[in-house]
Amino acid sequence: MKKGQRLWTREELILAINLYCKTPFGKLHNRNPAVIELSKVIGRIPSSIAYKLVNFASLDPSLKARGIKGAQNVSKLDRLIWNEFYQNWDELPFESEKLMAKYLETSIEQLNSLEEKDLPKKGLERERVVKTRVNQNFFRQMVLSTYNFSCCITGLNKPQLLIAGHIKPWALDKDNRVNPRNGLAINALHDKAFETGLISISPEYKILVSSQLKVKPSKEVKTFFLKYENKLINLPKRFLPDPKFLKYHNDEKFQG
Repeated sequence: MKKGQRLWTREELILAINLYCKTPFGKLHNRNPAVIELSKVIGRIPSSIAYKLVNFASLDPSLKARGIKGAQNVSKLDRLIWNEFYQNWDELPFESEKLMAKYLETSIEQLNSLEEKDLPKKGLERERVVKTRVNQNFFRQMVLSTYNFSCCITGLNKPQLLIAGHIKPWALDKDNRVNPRNGLAINALHDKAFETGLISISPEYKILVSSQLKVKPSKEVKTFFLKYENKLINLPKRFLPDPKFLKYHNDEKFQG
């Protein structure tokens, strides 16, 4: 460590991973306003934050699979915190949001724009609802940024019209509710078709269309569905959809 530098703490690294997850891959640099904002929050220079984000990129298995290398100066604590986060999507994102609220001297409800009128007043039920809403917000931000705010099927790039959809439903897999590899950035129409099994995505990332849509297809069905059949989805820069979740959807939901 160079003279004058200080070691990163566990809390700082958790906040940095939080930012890494929410930031499109091409924006892991010191000019990004979100990087500058975090630098102010934890008292580090933007280039230090950016370099740490690139360190985390070197640990990201989806990037390794694509042959993309990050910085090589990964510390033991970097790796430890990354593994904590990556292996516990149900807890660490929520912990990171609580930490950010603490650093900003606000509440986690305010940080995540949760309306008091929509929350239980107190007790375990409130804690459960708050955690669920916060994790849902985190999942959406993470999945949309991973796909660079574009639909994985059509390329539509209007975030207002996109959904962070689950491959394996929220209700069926508690451990992977917030796992970005269980997510797709998808427009509302195709999300509904995916949810009902009228389309699917193969473990090789090709778009599958149910035979139910091929019976005397209308012009609209041809335009919105059949034209995409067997095409590759627009793959995200990182957090590639896990083939095991796609296989589940093929086997259990797809009405081939």
